[in-house]
Amino acid sequence: MPDTLHRAFQPDGKSCFVIGEIGVNHNGDLDLAKQMIDVAVKAGADAVKFQTFAAERLVTRTAQKADYQSRNHKVDESQFDMLKKLELSEADLRGCKTYCDTVGMIFLSTPFDEQAADLLEKVGVQGFKLSSGDLTNLPLLRHIAAKGKPMIISTGMANMSEIEDAVTAIQRAGDPELAILHCVSDYPAKASEANLAAMDTISKAFGKIAGWSDHTLGDAISVAAVARGARLIEKHFTLDVNMEGPDHKASLSPKEFSDLVAKIRRVEVAIGDGVKRPQPSEIPTAAVARRSIVSARDIKTGETISENDLIMKRPGTGLAPKYISWVTGRKAAIDIAADTLISLTDLG
Repeated sequence: MPDTLHRAFQPDGKSCFVIGEIGVNHNGDLDLAKQMIDVAVKAGADAVKFQTFAAERLVTRTAQKADYQSRNHKVDESQFDMLKKLELSEADLRGCKTYCDTVGMIFLSTPFDEQAADLLEKVGVQGFKLSSGDLTNLPLLRHIAAKGKPMIISTGMANMSEIEDAVTAIQRAGDPELAILHCVSDYPAKASEANLAAMDTISKAFGKIAGWSDHTLGDAISVAAVARGARLIEKHFTLDVNMEGPDHKASLSPKEFSDLVAKIRRVEVAIGDGVKRPQPSEIPTAAVARRSIVSARDIKTGETISENDLIMKRPGTGLAPKYISWVTGRKAAIDIAADTLISLTDLG
């Protein structure tokens, strides 16, 4: 895959690309943003993601906050006033990008309009992440796809027809590398509505890398998604869930985010390559736990061995039970004491 960001999606063909969603949890403060980048680095995430918007171009001045925003952000203000305080300037974005480069973290951000996308391109973003809310905003998708950089699209609130429209628009406008995230756009989302099997449907339908943008509480559903084959995971985190802001309470703490990444890496190792074979650690166990053909009584030289003369016992270092039909009917070449593992040299 030609682009460095998309190589990071699957650097070894197996690893899950983990995006630490900072979103607006920086509260408009560059220093807080850098502290959050440090958290992601320490946790072992692959990328951090911000949101790039201008409140004036995103909502009307009288638009009410979403229900989840009101629940999590008790301040009595309009959505416009809330978002205005959470904007990042071009200087802030450049500061975040530079800091990410310094600490070896991939910088991503979600543009909410064409101007924001152009700004992120100037800043030097390696790829674009599109929010679920803009999946049906085909003009924006085409504008970004024409830039030729890898894209990740979220599909909350969408059906397959809407995803198909988005994928088709992206392909016709430039056909950049594309990954598709299944998502449930509620904050927090219910585990019962996660429908992780939809990742399989999306991947098969479009032949694209599929993943999970997780808005559920905790990390269990993200870990389950990786076990199901998610190639990307996106999860909100914060410095403190008690901070003022719309997304903090539905985010992971630094320790929880670090634990999530560790669990994902552990699950990845556990998935393996799908070839069923004994693992190296099992070889000694097989010798102890499996059974061999053993004499059930004293057998004299020249006696014909019947099935009643044999029993299957541990250890598994002798002839395997599957050879019993080969042993029965043969004559003993030597005296065989009771409770002895039968060997080839014992048989005539």
